[in-house]
Amino acid sequence: MRNLPQISETEYEVMKVVWKHAPISTNEITQQLLKTTSWSPKTIQTLIKRLVNKGALSYEKQSRMFVYTPMVKENEYIGQESNSFLKRFYGGNITAMLSAYLEDDKLSEAEIETLRGLLSKKDTKGDQKHV
Repeated sequence: MRNLPQISETEYEVMKVVWKHAPISTNEITQQLLKTTSWSPKTIQTLIKRLVNKGALSYEKQSRMFVYTPMVKENEYIGQESNSFLKRFYGGNITAMLSAYLEDDKLSEAEIETLRGLLSKKDTKGDQKHV
């Protein structure tokens, strides 16, 4: 996996909008975020600029507006963050993580059944990788 830019939680909110609606203009990003945050338009513009500087977004000028597209795929970023979390808190051991969640009753029966289904589906594919 390639090394992806570090994205803060606030920048991640901007990225979620861009991933969902790309290509998207500055005004459209602002309109979307004003529905879910209390940020000022200037704050949103600053976050967009940071993401461009980090290489997470690219832009094109189309007449009088800037249109943004992601340079980072959402699933790649989420995968990187998940792996980072797993390594940091559980030494990369997914079994230890799931055990901790089970022991603390943080997984519902429905979530456990979903995991069972995913694991059994993985087994039926004949894939020998550990989930």
